[in-house]
Amino acid sequence: MRGHTRIAKAREQRVLLLLAAVSLLTACEQNTFVQPPPPVVDVAPPLQKTITRYLDATGNTAPIKSVDLVARVQGVLQAINYKDGSFVKEGTTLFTIEPETYKLKLDQAQAAEVGAQASLKQSEAEFKRQQELVAKQFATQSYFEQATSARDNAQASLQQAQANTKIAAVNYGYTNVVAPFDGIVTAHLVSVGELVGVASPTQLATIVQLDPIYVNFNVGEQDVLRIRAEAMMKGLTSADLLNIPVEVGLQTETGFPHRGKLDYAAPTVNQSTGTLAVRGVLPNANRALLPGYFVRVRVPVEESVKALLVPDVALGSDQGGQYVLVVNSDNVVEQRKVEIGPVEGSLRVIEKGLGPEDRVVIAGVLRAIPGQKVNPKIQTIEQPRASAN
Repeated sequence: MRGHTRIAKAREQRVLLLLAAVSLLTACEQNTFVQPPPPVVDVAPPLQKTITRYLDATGNTAPIKSVDLVARVQGVLQAINYKDGSFVKEGTTLFTIEPETYKLKLDQAQAAEVGAQASLKQSEAEFKRQQELVAKQFATQSYFEQATSARDNAQASLQQAQANTKIAAVNYGYTNVVAPFDGIVTAHLVSVGELVGVASPTQLATIVQLDPIYVNFNVGEQDVLRIRAEAMMKGLTSADLLNIPVEVGLQTETGFPHRGKLDYAAPTVNQSTGTLAVRGVLPNANRALLPGYFVRVRVPVEESVKALLVPDVALGSDQGGQYVLVVNSDNVVEQRKVEIGPVEGSLRVIEKGLGPEDRVVIAGVLRAIPGQKVNPKIQTIEQPRASAN
């Protein structure tokens, strides 16, 4: 019995040792590190495309003409001859101010002018008669001098009467306040029956011309220097610069649907802001632009420029500026500092930092860690869709 027991114990110990060895081997196999495969990222060479470089700015619209309509004569406002906010043509009567009184004054001045003409005619006849009598020695010199004086006084009286007639005519014309140009008239500021023009000219309303319309914006000094240098290289004059197109878009619009041209640039740079005041003029027949709008402005400064573009989402930024991730020939990720330009659709122009042969990470950016290998999948950057203009 004891021999069988010892044999059983020995077998049990061997089984336990075998199980322990198997467990140890299994544990060793489970803790073995297996290098994961490099992450897959999409890469593509920058898109090469001919673009137009624009100068972007923010501006505001302003009317070409805006005039306060005032009462230039004293009287009671008798009529308002337009509807508030309506469009009127040049010469349209907008307000009528007590014309009867000024018509009577004009008639009175015209009658006085006729009387002065009659007096002058009589004085001239007497002058000629005295002149003949003196020549024949039938009259004394004193009578001739009196006739001369009377004629001169009559001429002066006629000139005074003619001036009074003109003044009366002008005042009579002021009783009808007319539109000085085509435009929109604001709401009237006085009512029929009010006495206007008593102490000083009374503002009645304002008329604003909306077509065409100005857009004012500022250009930075560095941009001014660059544009002037390029203009000198191309042999452009100041007159040529004023014919450069201007494109404008509202804050709620896509693209730049409104187009005009430059018509003014300030002769000096503002020292406090370091900017140059510039103005464009745009047709506005449909009155889509109203004075006072803040608008996006762009001015083409260089056309047919070859550029490199990458998806805007491929760009990153840190304290050092903008960068993209590129994959080198060893499939190792590198961080490349770049200088960016304008947006073309969903793509961004890269001014400096990239070459046409570089492979830029365009998808899987979070998996691309600088200094580590990746599995690059070559893709192609699609042409940007044409923006709305």
